[in-house]
Amino acid sequence: MTQATILVSGATGFTGRRTVEILREQNIAVRALVRSDDQRAEELRQLGAEVVIGDLLDLNALRAAFEGIETAYFVYPIAPGLLEATARFALAAQEAGVKAVVNMSQISARRVAKSNAALDHYTAERIFDWSGLAMTHLRPTYFAQWLIYPHWRQHIVERGEIRLPFGDGRHAPIATEDQARLIAAILMDPTAHAGKTYDLNGPVELSQQGVADAVGQVLGRPITYVPITLDQYDLEMTEAGLPPFIRQHLIEVAQDYQHGVFEGEDGIIAQVTGQAPMTVQAFVTLHKALFQG
Repeated sequence: MTQATILVSGATGFTGRRTVEILREQNIAVRALVRSDDQRAEELRQLGAEVVIGDLLDLNALRAAFEGIETAYFVYPIAPGLLEATARFALAAQEAGVKAVVNMSQISARRVAKSNAALDHYTAERIFDWSGLAMTHLRPTYFAQWLIYPHWRQHIVERGEIRLPFGDGRHAPIATEDQARLIAAILMDPTAHAGKTYDLNGPVELSQQGVADAVGQVLGRPITYVPITLDQYDLEMTEAGLPPFIRQHLIEVAQDYQHGVFEGEDGIIAQVTGQAPMTVQAFVTLHKALFQG
């Protein structure tokens, strides 16, 4: 093990990878926890990160990964197993003397949530709080990255449509690149953020047609929001191969979206990092090549 004092889990994912990049750009030693020793892991090594292989459900692997660590980032996919992973991560961190943890939750994490994943996130927050670790919980709205996920991007590229059952709801899409800047900042200086829960939003709240207009502005062609029913949404997700756990979550949070749960504009990222999160237009410009067919 190196002298790294920061651990980033999920280091090959959107937020984890960018967090590692930001820390390494500042020449900060970082330990990256990944599940597989593949090309993505090798790319992290090329950034100068120390890569350790381990599963978030493997208590002993976690305990070894935490050796010498002071602050850590925890993220888990929308999948079964979050509560077990949280408990083991918290236990291993506590045993190793970790001082602070940044936890990626979600804005729909509530005790009354009907989404199994959202309720798990609410429960996971409480597990972390009980651990005695200095916690910072992050609750992002819908990621801007949803626009480039294959299923939804395909509709934009092939049909010029954003097809969702979101009604007249609104949100400010938040890019993972901007979330990573906040994560890195907290990991480097966690004291002021201990015990805090932050909603993460982009800079401008938009309706779905507003999002479509912003995308179309960059792509130079009209993009239309097509409201669909929950049944249509479930069918399209099934045809796209999304597993039942994710479909149940997305069906329930679509209804939360209609009721304003995902609303809000940035109140923390610009304040902490000194740089406002990117707009939808800036995000699509950054990833424009993905929309070229």
